[in-house]
Amino acid sequence: MGDWASAKKVAKMADKKVEKESLTVEALESKLVDLKKEQMNQRFQHAAGQMPKTHVIRQTRREIARVKTKLNAAKK
Repeated sequence: MGDWASAKKVAKMADKKVEKESLTVEALESKLVDLKKEQMNQRFQHAAGQMPKTHVIRQTRREIARVKTKLNAAKK
């Protein structure tokens, strides 16, 4: 059963990777705006002590960096 679950997880990660690669510039810009809004909300929640899973802040920051990298590569 463990092998099936790990295979499913790997397939899901591969789907996400393909999805990220196939986004257009407009979609990437839209995603960047959404991520920045989400990051701002997370900062407010963290400051108010309402965020039990603080690792999400780091994940969002890194996702923003990934999107910015894709945008810069697409513009060149």
